[in-house]
Amino acid sequence: MSSRSIIAISIVVLVIMLGIFWFMRPPPPPKPAPNPPINISDGDLPDICRKMTFEGVDSIVCEIDLRTHRIDLARANADGEAYGSLKAFMESRPQDVRPILAMNAGMYEEDLSPVGLYVEEGNQTSELETNEGEGNFFLKPNGVFFIGKNGTPGILETGAFAAAAPDVRIATQSGPMLVIDGQVHPRFEPNGTSRLIRNGVGIRDANTVVLAITIEPVSLGSFARLFKDGLGCANALFFDGTISSLANGRKTLVGGTDPVGPIIAVFGKK
Repeated sequence: MSSRSIIAISIVVLVIMLGIFWFMRPPPPPKPAPNPPINISDGDLPDICRKMTFEGVDSIVCEIDLRTHRIDLARANADGEAYGSLKAFMESRPQDVRPILAMNAGMYEEDLSPVGLYVEEGNQTSELETNEGEGNFFLKPNGVFFIGKNGTPGILETGAFAAAAPDVRIATQSGPMLVIDGQVHPRFEPNGTSRLIRNGVGIRDANTVVLAITIEPVSLGSFARLFKDGLGCANALFFDGTISSLANGRKTLVGGTDPVGPIIAVFGKK
């Protein structure tokens, strides 16, 4: 057999083998479903909230003046049972005493108890967590959002909170910090590849607490800059991602059925 014939046969065999490989290859994994759009009308937003676009991402921003509004924390009903979801929390309350705004406010264990410090109306039910661990909560520096018994709000890095030991009415620990004394968390990439619906809290001044929840997936870096550059908060704390939820006094606007631990609730002062 001539060398040309051998080459020709080899080419045919190679083509056949490639064809068999092509048809027997495993199917590609399915593409993840796109996040469904979140449609919120301006009429659904409490007066203290507005839509805002920052770095191409749409968010709901709520600016709370503590001279005219009160912020509470909630987690469980009178029997000690965790509400379980933002929707269940809202539905558990009579219509005339529902908050004008509610949002998940920190991370939770499997039993929905808080991860880290939790203080509700001066009653501490969970201790400050200073250990190392995995996940966003332990992406240090993490921190604590609180309102003192004197009415002043604050966000402090966990170590600074422990050292200051403020006398608080409410407090919830979470992590990571988003903004620390005017600087974005040092371990954030400018615009990382992880994109989620996220929510958090910032402090603008001694009278103003700012809550924000994105209605489009966003990186941690961009979310931190929303608080620092877009909302003028020198300190801000991440609450959670994916399960982030927001409700007005009538219905849930973002999420609402996912499990939650601590819940932040805003009421108008009478």
